[in-house]
Amino acid sequence: MANGRPMQGPGGPRGRRGMQKPKNAGRTIARLLGYMGGQKHLLVLVFAGILCSSLAGVAGTYFLKPVINSIEAGLQSGSFDVRAFAMKLALMACVYAVGAAGAYLYSRLMLNISTETMRKIRVDTFERLQSLPIKYFDTHTHGETMSRFTNDTDTLREMLSQGIPQMFSSSVTIIGVFVLMCILSPILTALIVVMVFVITFVVKKIGVQSAKYFKSQQKAIGAVNGYIEEMIEGQKVVKVFCHEEKSKARFAKINEELFDAASNANTFASVLGPITNNFSYINYALTATIGAALAVGGVMDIGTVASFLQSTRSFFQPITQISQQFNSIINALAGAERIFELIDEAPEQDNGTVTLVYAKKNEDGTLEESDVRTGLWAWKEPREGGNAIYTEVRGDVRFEDVVFGYVENKTVLNGISLYAKPGQKIAFVGSTGAGKTTITNLINRFYDVPDGKITYDGININKIRKSDLRRSLGMVLQDTHLFTGTVAENIRYGKLDATDEEIVRAAKLANAHSFITHLPDGYDTVLTSDGVNLSQGQRQLLAIARAAVADPPVLILDEATSSIDTRTEALIEKGMDTLMEGRTVFVIAHRLSTVRNSKAIMVLENGEIIERGTHDDLLKQRGKYYQLYTGMFELE
Repeated sequence: MANGRPMQGPGGPRGRRGMQKPKNAGRTIARLLGYMGGQKHLLVLVFAGILCSSLAGVAGTYFLKPVINSIEAGLQSGSFDVRAFAMKLALMACVYAVGAAGAYLYSRLMLNISTETMRKIRVDTFERLQSLPIKYFDTHTHGETMSRFTNDTDTLREMLSQGIPQMFSSSVTIIGVFVLMCILSPILTALIVVMVFVITFVVKKIGVQSAKYFKSQQKAIGAVNGYIEEMIEGQKVVKVFCHEEKSKARFAKINEELFDAASNANTFASVLGPITNNFSYINYALTATIGAALAVGGVMDIGTVASFLQSTRSFFQPITQISQQFNSIINALAGAERIFELIDEAPEQDNGTVTLVYAKKNEDGTLEESDVRTGLWAWKEPREGGNAIYTEVRGDVRFEDVVFGYVENKTVLNGISLYAKPGQKIAFVGSTGAGKTTITNLINRFYDVPDGKITYDGININKIRKSDLRRSLGMVLQDTHLFTGTVAENIRYGKLDATDEEIVRAAKLANAHSFITHLPDGYDTVLTSDGVNLSQGQRQLLAIARAAVADPPVLILDEATSSIDTRTEALIEKGMDTLMEGRTVFVIAHRLSTVRNSKAIMVLENGEIIERGTHDDLLKQRGKYYQLYTGMFELE
């Protein structure tokens, strides 16, 4: 719990997780099939291609019997029919060619199917992400959410394009070869069955140990990645306090733990293949010996022995492939479940019916909806019969006995009542965790209040559609975020149809025009990595310009000048005064010099307003604000 807000959920660095099993594999598979439902005709061709490829391999193995027997018959009779032999070889080659064509067909089609399926899943995931409430992002780490788009989608894509086709192909091959072996020699087939049970027992024992150490390895990888990420981000702090040696010692320890876990995990995993292969070689030798004895005894011909020996190789190879694919498929299904959990998250609920519309004022003072931007906004409240009531957007915001907490049994705001008349500047000051930012979150309806009421121009904000409510609000946050694109595009984010002239005007208002014109390409300079090529102050200036171009009736400034030097702050205040003229403004500030000209200053402590008044009034009271302003008590 931080500042009364829930801590973010579990998950390693970048949301990395260890090997997990799906909770309901059947339901997950059914849902994946639903995403592939639109490509049923292609799936039919895929399975036809797999059957063709696998059965062609089985048939090709069987053709060894007549080919070798024809050679033996020719040698014994002294008369070798070259034409018949060539026909058999040609038929055998055709069978393998058909198998190769089937393999190419299903591989190519499955690639298309998996790509299209993943496209649909990514679209659904991203669209749901856009509709989730802020609470979701407050309770889940960014890395955990990103892992749904990266780690989980990658493992799922590999499963769809490679894992499932290979599992199906291997299964068909095993069944087909087993049937062929039963036809060729039930005696030798019994030997194969015994060997399969032995291999399964050994693999299961080793697999348990391997899975245990792989889980430890994934946990250790998360610890190492997290530590590296933490050290990179805090490199300045490490160097300032000369903690390089301690950091290296700590890294050496957790890296050693990763080495031990990885060494054990890969040791057990690495021996699985050789053990399976060696058992297959032992089986091959036993089969060859027994088959030769049966051939010498006249029980079996040479062609049958050769065909059966080839079948044993074709039988054990897909078993090895299935064992290798099984864990990756289980992990991919678990990843798919996590993706579907995100898709199934309840979207942000919005039962508001009041909308924000362009308006024009008639001669008699009544409002009328307009199809074009007029500079005048109105709230449109629908009424029965298709009628509507229009209320001019003025920016009158009121809190009435609001009680709120991010989690149950822990309130952040206790009975908050306040009002901001149109055009007034209201400031909130207080220690960290006092509830200042929470108030602005409630105005935006990032969270809904369980007790009390918030009204906007006399309308309960619960009745206003959230998107329309937020369009009427401009926000400048302490943590500025810039998007990849030009400077002009980042400013235009506040108003997508803003002209170049409006963008320049907004930049000048925020005092950003000067530094923008000194950038390499001016307003066309491309910003990347959250504007890493700009200073923090310059990024904040762009955020202010973005709010200015939106031209909202209500403005919320959450530590908007915290990263700007005093000189720049003074220049911005001149522009901000113009921006705030005629608007309702809520200001959260640690620098008390920025709130002196506020109409009212609210001093919060433990979620309650303990003092309110103008700057001069509060100084006369010689209370908490007086202590903060004179430096007798500093904000945390």
